[in-house]
Amino acid sequence: MGVNVLVTGANGQLGRSIKKQENQWPNFRFIYTDSKTLDITNQNAVETFFKKNSIAYCINCAAYTAVDQAEKDQDQAFKINALGPKHLALACKASNAVLIHISTDFVFDGCKTSPYTENDTPKPINVYGRTKLQGENFIVQTTEQYIIIRTSWLYSEYGHNFMKTMLRLSKTRSEISVVNDQVGSPTYAGDLATAILKIMDSKTIQYGLYHYSNTGETSWYGFAKTIFKFAGIDVKLSPITSVQYPTLAKRPKYSVLKNDKLLEQFNIKAPRWESSLKKTLGGLTEHNQG
Repeated sequence: MGVNVLVTGANGQLGRSIKKQENQWPNFRFIYTDSKTLDITNQNAVETFFKKNSIAYCINCAAYTAVDQAEKDQDQAFKINALGPKHLALACKASNAVLIHISTDFVFDGCKTSPYTENDTPKPINVYGRTKLQGENFIVQTTEQYIIIRTSWLYSEYGHNFMKTMLRLSKTRSEISVVNDQVGSPTYAGDLATAILKIMDSKTIQYGLYHYSNTGETSWYGFAKTIFKFAGIDVKLSPITSVQYPTLAKRPKYSVLKNDKLLEQFNIKAPRWESSLKKTLGGLTEHNQG
């Protein structure tokens, strides 16, 4: 048995993607928790759990990710996205454990036209992005043994995500309208899971902030178009503007992330978003799409 790895938010896309790969990493013994088995907003519960289970690594996949709902539910978003990471960082520091925390492209305002690097100044334009940035800052202030990974537009065969929403809508609608003026990089959760596990398995861990997303960029409309193309689904797709599709939360117009630092430090190369999407859609029949 290897060292103990705590995976919080284990029922989400990333948590389930890690679980799917766990057999390939015999050096690690994974302990999976959700909000019922470990409430990360409760500092005492977190401290007790770490002591009881001799945690060496913590992969924090727990997050409040309902971007629009966060505008109305700011307290809960802050508790999960900011205080939760702080509690995990405190427990990691006390246990000499490494914290691997997942953050988001939404810490940026989207005013750039070239990919964001780790040195770009965050400027979130919604509550979700603000609370995620607060979580990052709490970690940096609390412990030195951390890896923060910002990712973008996460999808997988699991849970709720854009790819699965499009596939579901195509069954009941002959025409679908999708926003065409927000650009980012769709990222397969399975690829992110592999990157995290490779980082943990590397001989020397360079702590700090990293970006990881599948390479290339597209709009939500372009993403939808490619989903239907690869899935062989014939549906009428209409591009619309963000103004035509008003949402509670503002979203960045451009939030592509530059992955170079992760490649340099850990030799981890991200696949193209199209190739990962094609593979995911090809494998969907093998999975329960719940």
